[in-house]
Amino acid sequence: MDAQSLSWVLVVAFAIVVLLGPIVIPLLHRFKFGQAIRAEGPARHQKKSGTPTMGGLMIIISVVFTAMRFSNSPTTDILLFAMVGFGVIGLLDDGIKVIRHRNLGLTALQKIILQVIVVVLFYLFLYIRGWHFELFIPGFNTALQLGPFYLVFLTFFMIGTANAVNITDGLDGLATGTTAIAFGAFAAMAWWESQWNVSVFAMATVGALLGFLVYNRHPAKVFMGDTGSLALGGGLAAAAVLTRSEIWLALVGGIFVIEALSVIIQVISFQSFGRRIFRMSPLHHHFELVGWSEWRVVTIFWLFGLAMSLAALYLYVR
Repeated sequence: MDAQSLSWVLVVAFAIVVLLGPIVIPLLHRFKFGQAIRAEGPARHQKKSGTPTMGGLMIIISVVFTAMRFSNSPTTDILLFAMVGFGVIGLLDDGIKVIRHRNLGLTALQKIILQVIVVVLFYLFLYIRGWHFELFIPGFNTALQLGPFYLVFLTFFMIGTANAVNITDGLDGLATGTTAIAFGAFAAMAWWESQWNVSVFAMATVGALLGFLVYNRHPAKVFMGDTGSLALGGGLAAAAVLTRSEIWLALVGGIFVIEALSVIIQVISFQSFGRRIFRMSPLHHHFELVGWSEWRVVTIFWLFGLAMSLAALYLYVR
């Protein structure tokens, strides 16, 4: 598949979301599917209360249609299963929040159980295809043969990635832009390795995210919700697995790693020493509270994510 074909994938996915916006967003308004803002968050976020959520549905619909249109294969099915599977969990979480008019949906345990089920099914699909369960180590031209232990790794890897992206989704356009950049990097990696199906899936996601950014940029007209962020995290992890680039994701998705670590560090510090390292976690809220505008935080994080992805691509093709 050449670059022109991939460009069409991006354009179609972009157009679908842009066309869905004027239909879906008013429906979300009509059914009062508005976002509840947590009271302990930055005060200026309270004005966002009521902004429609579950906009991630537009992203998922676009990716599913575009990927199946341009690359209908078992590989595409597995990738879409990961995205849709995690997306359904996010949809349940968002639905409970909306129905109960609160910022808490599924419990942490319920989320983990459902996510583990999706990961196990994803693993079984790979097993049926005769997948070699190994972990490629960049720079050493070797791979660790994990065998059945790969399921343990895969569980932590996919759930960790999905929830890291979910944590990053806290400002207008933040998760949208950073995940678009990360998927773009994996589209390039897959194309380099002639894995056309993965490249189409990743490029379709980039296009859908750029279309969603039309409505999600500051001030956002719609939020992706857990429906979108968990779906994107699951899809991103799946793309890394199928390109055998799991370790590369730590660099490509460095912004997600940092955001997740900021939460972990904050919790450990407060519970152990009664002190907070950051004014608020995740990290993007810390920068807000030190005086940065929301748009400045988002722009800097986008640029950081872009730099990390470019660095990963440079090292990958060497």
